[in-house]
Amino acid sequence: MEVTKSGSLALLRCAKRRALLAVATPLVAALLLTPGITRAQTGGAATAESGALQEVIVTAERREERALEVPVSTAVLSGESLAVLGTAGQDIRQLAFAVPSLNIESSNGRTFPRFYIRGYGNTDFTTFASQPVGLYYDDIVQENPALKGFPIFDQQDIEVLRGPQGTLFGRNSPAGV
Repeated sequence: MEVTKSGSLALLRCAKRRALLAVATPLVAALLLTPGITRAQTGGAATAESGALQEVIVTAERREERALEVPVSTAVLSGESLAVLGTAGQDIRQLAFAVPSLNIESSNGRTFPRFYIRGYGNTDFTTFASQPVGLYYDDIVQENPALKGFPIFDQQDIEVLRGPQGTLFGRNSPAGV
């Protein structure tokens, strides 16, 4: 069996490439993983020094509970995050940008807002129409659409409860509170 010079040269190049690849692959992998391991070790020490995460307490079931233990789909905005939203003009419609599955629209600026949770809301604009999204301000229901356009300043927190809440919040809350 005869091998030409160009054929043997090609086989030699291929063998060198395989050997180089076999040696280089583990080295490159080790170099790429080393910074991640270092960051993970230093990150753990930093979180241990700064303390644990803050626990979120909600009143979704009319009593204070940890947010992780509440059997309701909730979204909570703290006072600090509301202060950031307040810089946008203290308009309640700004909550739609911070709460998933919440949509707030109005044809009249910030007055008479219409709330939709998970796509369920009311497009009827009559003043006395029943709204499927309940709005409570200091445990008082704001049923009239004119009352729902209040500015969101000076609030401790805002809790959005998705889904039917008729058991705890009475009628007219099939979309949420």
